[in-house]
Amino acid sequence: MPSLAPSEPALTLPTEPLELRLVVTDLDGTLLDAAGELPARFWALVDRLRERKITLAPASGRQYPMLTRMFGTPEGMAFIAENGTYVVRDGNELSSSPLDRDWAARVVRSIRALGDTRDLGVVWCGRDCAYIDRVDDAFVAEVSRYFASLQVVDDVLAVADDPIKLSVFDFAGSAETAEALAGWCRPHQVVISSQCWLDVMKQGVNKGAALGELQRVLGVTPEQTVVFGDYLNDLEMIESVPHSFAVANAHPSVLRAASYVAPTNAEQGVMQVLERLLDAADRAA
Repeated sequence: MPSLAPSEPALTLPTEPLELRLVVTDLDGTLLDAAGELPARFWALVDRLRERKITLAPASGRQYPMLTRMFGTPEGMAFIAENGTYVVRDGNELSSSPLDRDWAARVVRSIRALGDTRDLGVVWCGRDCAYIDRVDDAFVAEVSRYFASLQVVDDVLAVADDPIKLSVFDFAGSAETAEALAGWCRPHQVVISSQCWLDVMKQGVNKGAALGELQRVLGVTPEQTVVFGDYLNDLEMIESVPHSFAVANAHPSVLRAASYVAPTNAEQGVMQVLERLLDAADRAA
């Protein structure tokens, strides 16, 4: 496949014409720059996409209220939130995948047992609010990066909201905890979303499945979709379309799965690729 390398003077893009209708991009490590911010020219790109009636859909492990804090609610924009467990467009829920409360409570108790030997914090993730009962500054600071609507409670197991997922932060790294939880969580899944975060979600729920639902609602095909990602929770959506891009700083598994490799997030690789795709479309019009 053609590749995009940061050192190349010109980007290599798909050679076939693209009838682009949908752009889906991960945020942390992908669209967001090295400081975790949206690129300065991002909103100009949004305007160009809107003019061409191309839907933009941020796809993230972050909660929906955090995504709307970052992006607002521009008309036509869709959001794949909570690693695919909650999909919204124009303020309307397209899909959600709550966990059984009793089952989720058993998992939380298992996580607490692991906490005897590991430094763990649990987030009970509702559709519109997240709940924590660990209140030390270090944990709250990590949670606040991804959850704009956050409530501290005495015990997350007493929360009335059904969880659409459970998020776990492990200060020592998420891989070992994910392995320990995998057996307890069957038939549902444990997904590593970053070096220290993991999510417990319903079986079959992921960003790729959420993308498929969004495509169905919009009447968009995989060939009309471009996807960008960097980490393991992006794999299913990267594998679901022929025009998929891993940023150069991506996890090795994502780099292997993607059709193309874009410049790093620090080099605003997503912006570079989209601007050139739109420039090519303008020339062909």
